[in-house]
Parts: sequence; structure tokens; C-alpha cells
Amino acid sequence: MTPGPLDHVYYWTADMDAAVAFYRDVVGLTLSFRSGDAWAEFDAGAARFALHGVDGEAPACGTASFAVEDLDAEKIRLQGLGVGFDEHVGEVEGFARFATFRDPDGHPVQLIEYAVRRED
Repeated sequence: MTPGPLDHVYYWTADMDAAVAFYRDVVGLTLSFRSGDAWAEFDAGAARFALHGVDGEAPACGTASFAVEDLDAEKIRLQGLGVGFDEHVGEVEGFARFATFRDPDGHPVQLIEYAVRRED
């Protein structure tokens, strides 16, 4: 088993309104979904581009997320290859579970398993 296609990339933001305005009005992306100050998604072709709200200072890096069919099996496979995962598996109840690891440069990479298959 290997990760599926790139599902989405997201950047952290401490000012959702300013970030949405920038990517919508300056960059020219179409806003496709927004959940207050917590999350916003833009139509960016095959993969989605998103903004993730954060209280306080936003980290200066983004996160690439790859869709998987079986999060637990993929974690076990990668751990067998020496990959260390962040301590907890995140979950948005009824929507998705996700786990994060780091690449050799420390960039976050995430695996996401949807509770219900997303329609692209």
C-alpha cells in the first residue's frame, strides 16, 4: 500500500479574512468552502488548496496531505520504514482521521483517511 494522490495542501493563518481575501482577490483562486475562521478551501485543480486557522502566530510552513484508504495500515507500513509520527492521530468526527509525520527537512506531511469518500 502507498499513499494515494495529493489530496490538499494547507497553510496556517492567524487572520482568515486577510488570507482568504489575498488568495481569492489577489491570487485569483475561487473560494469553494469556508468554515468561519477555522478552515477555507479553494478550487486549485486536481488538489485542493486550503487555509487552516490558528490562534496566535501561524507557523511559516504548510502541510501536504495525501489521501489513504486505511490510515492505520499506512502508518504501520511507514513506521516499518523508520518514519516517526507525531504523537496523536487527529480526527474530525464523522469526516476524517489524519496522522502527521516529518520529512527529512522537518516539513509536515499528513495522511488523511476520509470517513466517507470525497467526491472530487
